[in-house]
Amino acid sequence: MTTAANPAQLRQSAASSASPAQPQIEFIPLLAIAAAVTLLHILTNGRYGFHRDELQFLSDARHLDWGFVAYPPVTPFLEHIGLALFGVSMVWLRMFSVLAQAGAIVVTGLMARELGGRGLAQIAAALAVALSPLPLFQGTEFQYSSFDYLWWVLTAYFILRCLNSGNPRWWLAVGATLGVGLETKYSIVFFIAGILGGLLLTRARRQFLTPWFWAGVALAVLIFLPNLIWLARHDFISYTFLQHIHIRDVRQGRADHFFSDQIRVCINVFAAPMALAGLISLLRNSRFRTIAWMYLIPVALFSLSKGRGYYVAAAYPMILAAGAAASERWLAKIPRAWRITVEAVYFTGLAAICVYACAVIVPLASSGPLRQFALSHNGDLREEIGWDVMLSSIAQVRDSLPAQQQANLGIVVGNYGENGAVDILGGTYHLPPAISGTNSAWYQSYPQSQPTTNIILGVSDRDRERLFTSCRLARRIPYPQDLDNEESNDHAEIYLCGPPRLPWPELWKIALSFG
Repeated sequence: MTTAANPAQLRQSAASSASPAQPQIEFIPLLAIAAAVTLLHILTNGRYGFHRDELQFLSDARHLDWGFVAYPPVTPFLEHIGLALFGVSMVWLRMFSVLAQAGAIVVTGLMARELGGRGLAQIAAALAVALSPLPLFQGTEFQYSSFDYLWWVLTAYFILRCLNSGNPRWWLAVGATLGVGLETKYSIVFFIAGILGGLLLTRARRQFLTPWFWAGVALAVLIFLPNLIWLARHDFISYTFLQHIHIRDVRQGRADHFFSDQIRVCINVFAAPMALAGLISLLRNSRFRTIAWMYLIPVALFSLSKGRGYYVAAAYPMILAAGAAASERWLAKIPRAWRITVEAVYFTGLAAICVYACAVIVPLASSGPLRQFALSHNGDLREEIGWDVMLSSIAQVRDSLPAQQQANLGIVVGNYGENGAVDILGGTYHLPPAISGTNSAWYQSYPQSQPTTNIILGVSDRDRERLFTSCRLARRIPYPQDLDNEESNDHAEIYLCGPPRLPWPELWKIALSFG
């Protein structure tokens, strides 16, 4: 098999015939695409409410530590900064995620340039990421997956620079990015497995012989060390949590559509041929074959372990960049009429899929048919609705109690969304902090005052009757009839109970739960 043309040489040749300002000119469209996506999210991210996952991050952001049950510390840390700067503002608290996706778009274009692509390839690659469903979603909420996406893309870019330039000092940048990635989302270990496997299976294995590679490894470990120490001190509880969540996801069928999700969720379907072209071109190129394995190995590992389809979404920008560069070279060899036709079909198809994806994923409208369409097709958006109704109902139950009971009142909730809603949004109703044994809230313990009257929400009938005394139904939360989410379906009843059957210290020993 012949080795494909060296993209570095193609890029250098193109640069020598271009004006000195050409790289800057090519960079402008990437910034414009990223800016357009940023503006879209700024205009729409305040339309509904916080997602239950966001409320958990915000609650944990008020209790900073080097680790949390459900995730490492980076996302709560960023939201701690956001709360200090902006208060409880959906648009601005979500800005960190928006900027992460904007950064991933720009870096994807730069990867195409590193692989020999000129202006068309860089724009095609950047748009392929910007107009894909999963990256669009990542900008609508702050989730650890939003930042994890950027770390995968940056790592791939730094490895490309290392392979292309022959400068091993890039391993320091790789190590720093992976260290922060480990402090963001543990699933990046699958990408690390892809990197190590890609090096071993290609001529890039010589990178193991350079001290800069091991310096990068040391830097990654050093950055991850605080969370590793936290995990050791907490009996690696996050591993137990991840096992629990994985078993739940498999049981509920969330991993059943892994391969179809690669096209349906991870990338824009019109970009799929370009991604395949990129994978093939990388496998054929001895210099960059490592990048192909960095995609193939995580996909194989997640598939075998029954991971959810979107877990590998961040591996697509690097092969899309390669596909854009390869497609640009192919287009240069065909007649102009055919070239224009192919380009028109590609960009029109990308835009059409994006319009549909935006209608489903992005909160474009606060009312009317477009809002109903989004809510009927997107369970995540439905989970953003109803917190104000829940909190006002809790406040009404509280206000119905005598003053003595109000003075010794606790609000016991069963999931992290309810816990975060009471803690972050409950101040409007002068509610006390929530009491919850779910995830890291368990470490925050129960109030020292040990409440004797308890409003209880989201706890199963069995657990409520087993753990608390004198329980009675106090109120049904008047959620909209057409709302179909976890709260309206399963947690629409508020109970009023007396003290727990066990002393609070004894109760807390059995209160830990995962969700």
